[in-house]
Amino acid sequence: MKKILVVLLAAQALLVSVATAQKAGIQFRTSPIAAVFQEARRTGKPVFVEIFSPTCHVCESFIPTLADARVGKFYNGKFISTKLDIGLPSTRAFLDSRRLFVPSLPLFLYFDPQQNLMHFALSNNSTDEVIRHGTNALNPQVRSQTMKSRYQQGEQSPNFLIDYAMLSRITKDTVANMAAMNDYARQQSPSTFANQTNWLALQKLVLDYENPMFQYMLSHLDQYRKAYGAEPTRQVAENILMSSLYSGRGTQFSIAKILDVRQGLVKIGIDPKVAANRTLLPEVNAYFRAKQTAKAVDRMDDQVNANQLSVPEYLYISRLFNRSSPDAADAPTVVKWINKALALKPSAKEQADLYTELATAYRRSGKTDDAQKAAQKAKGLGVSR
Repeated sequence: MKKILVVLLAAQALLVSVATAQKAGIQFRTSPIAAVFQEARRTGKPVFVEIFSPTCHVCESFIPTLADARVGKFYNGKFISTKLDIGLPSTRAFLDSRRLFVPSLPLFLYFDPQQNLMHFALSNNSTDEVIRHGTNALNPQVRSQTMKSRYQQGEQSPNFLIDYAMLSRITKDTVANMAAMNDYARQQSPSTFANQTNWLALQKLVLDYENPMFQYMLSHLDQYRKAYGAEPTRQVAENILMSSLYSGRGTQFSIAKILDVRQGLVKIGIDPKVAANRTLLPEVNAYFRAKQTAKAVDRMDDQVNANQLSVPEYLYISRLFNRSSPDAADAPTVVKWINKALALKPSAKEQADLYTELATAYRRSGKTDDAQKAAQKAKGLGVSR
């Protein structure tokens, strides 16, 4: 009986200790984020937000640190604090409203009461580090909010460029990210491109396939495969190539650059047919921009002849050419694609859509009578245009 009593008393002491630690640590508000900022505006305090996931073991490891009395004393006195689960729609809506990207967890974000991002941190797990990040967030001279102006004024230390590139990722400023990482790469000796630090930079920060560190990687794949594994190497390279292709900048790539990306995909081990599929639309749009309609037609027609397209796919490419082609040279081929789709016995709705595109293609090529007949067929199928 005495032994049981000792165990119960020990358990009770542990619960009290945990409760005390939680009370002593950061007091995270559980109210909706809008209410948190209302409180911040009322009190004039900035807001500390931890972006986390309950399934993230690194996030879980921070719990004792954030419950530390010294951390709590600092944050509770200086900030209104909350934590947001990355898996919740409300969290994603908040991040989208601020145009923020989460590169890894946990992510510490610091806002002024008007929801402007002041500072970010991807912290080491120690009380001193967590307090240091909060201190930096309160300092107008060093917080992340000043990084762009400091960069423009010539600050170029490697650590600063890494931090600025990460801020640019978080704030979805691809142009700033690329500039910072290109400056960083130019500071590095090629002999260091494959070291652990620069491998992490390739994983987390590089978004541009033309970055010197990535170009080195593409020319020394075996070195990276040996050091970091074949699959991680392929994934990192593929991410950078695809990020480049589908970035805002990538939408203006010349055909030569798009073909560079395609060749890069093949080089890292992507099946050539798969690589060609991935760059198909960028290639066609690049030909449109260059007013090379015949090449756009040939590229898409090769795709059509090499694959069994579905009715929705035929409809998509027909609309693409009818709406985006710089001239009517493609119209006869569009008519051919639509007739192939009609031979697949599409539904009435699909037929109507196809005849509408057929009418557009005929109209573009000056075949007014054929265009009118196709439009009448579309209308007869119950779809008015």
